Amino acid sequence: MSDQSADPTASTLPAHQALDFFLARQPILSREQDLIGYELLFRSAAFGPANVKDDVTATAAVIAHASELGLSNVIGNLHGFINVDAAVLMSDFIYFLPADKVVLEILETVRVTPELVARVRELVAAGYVFALDDVVAESQEIEELLPLVKIIKIDVMEVDPSKLLKLSVHFKRAQKELLAEKVESLQVFNDCMTFGFDYFQGYYFAKPMILQGKKLEASKMIIMHLLTLLVRNVDNAEIVRYIKRDVALSLTLLRLVNTPVYGFQKFIDSLGQALIVLGRRQLKRWLQILLFANTDKDRAHSMSPLMILAATRGKMLELITAKIRPGRRKMSEMAFTVGIMSLVDALFGMSMETVLRQITVSTEIREALLRRTGFYGTVLRLVECTELRAPDQEEMQRLLEELQLSADDFFAAEKQAFEWGNSIANNNIGQQATMQMSPPPEGYIDDDDDDD
Repeated sequence: MSDQSADPTASTLPAHQALDFFLARQPILSREQDLIGYELLFRSAAFGPANVKDDVTATAAVIAHASELGLSNVIGNLHGFINVDAAVLMSDFIYFLPADKVVLEILETVRVTPELVARVRELVAAGYVFALDDVVAESQEIEELLPLVKIIKIDVMEVDPSKLLKLSVHFKRAQKELLAEKVESLQVFNDCMTFGFDYFQGYYFAKPMILQGKKLEASKMIIMHLLTLLVRNVDNAEIVRYIKRDVALSLTLLRLVNTPVYGFQKFIDSLGQALIVLGRRQLKRWLQILLFANTDKDRAHSMSPLMILAATRGKMLELITAKIRPGRRKMSEMAFTVGIMSLVDALFGMSMETVLRQITVSTEIREALLRRTGFYGTVLRLVECTELRAPDQEEMQRLLEELQLSADDFFAAEKQAFEWGNSIANNNIGQQATMQMSPPPEGYIDDDDDDD
């Protein structure tokens, strides 16, 4: 979701399930003081220190939160500079990041080994650009990585001014671009300009801006089970069936594939389509990121009644559509999407208009959600009618006739959807007892050769 402060309607409703998340970005400028990118930074709150306890978790959270906000909303057409440690570099989920949109900053704490150098070389061959972070002096480890990196970030607060020129000349001779970080005064900026620095970052230009959004947090157990299914190479239908069991996961996946960074020419309206266009390997990487990014290790991921209602409503729309339009699987999948999205305003604590400015959907789904019009809007009105304490029997009968659906078929779909919703709730409760004892599925960060 985009930064709520930009929209006065964003907090007009109480959020029943969504959690706040934060992401900081600090501008990076050229010699002409043109904006060329942002460093994306982990934040655990709107104010105060970053509280980074684990580099892998911090990086995964940055990637996940940038995806939640929409990478194009965070960095536009510029580049995002993201800190990476050895574990992130060696992971498969790093490939989730679009190579043409990011610069990977190798942290100064990373121990350079032959394996790490080989991995960086592999990522460079895949199109990724690297920077060395917080450089304060020459070293053998830096020299080993120097042929593979494009940008050297020098911490100008930690380098004696008398040594800064020598350091900059050394890296310029190696044909590297120099980025001065922690520039906090005009004098330091002028010195760095004189010494030939290419880019600049620091409080003299701007402090990090905190972006805030809301997210629905998926169940760890469901994420780990999905990773197991992917390792077992089960068919797409089984994967989609399991994703549907978690409303948070379903909504986040649909939002992810409809962001401009993926460049799809049409709206992705169903989970089946989302899995096809994203690919199993990217899905696996995304699930790994969600698993690592969950900073609240002890949080019990019970589904709220509202999330269970959203899941049940989605299933009911799917079943009714399958009955009315037999053989039209795509329509049934779109109906499920309409059902789970029909409660996003309550889940996120925003008006539906605000949500739909931030989540791209097709015209059919938009009309159904905003105005309850069109085929999907009519089915949604029918289902909502039955959820009332005192259903309007005349309205319900009129809608059944309009859809050419018998009452028996409707109540059969309702019963099946309720049973499905109850099974989700019961399984979720049972899973929490074993969640802390369950290890990640074997092979869940494997690097096999399935499709990208």
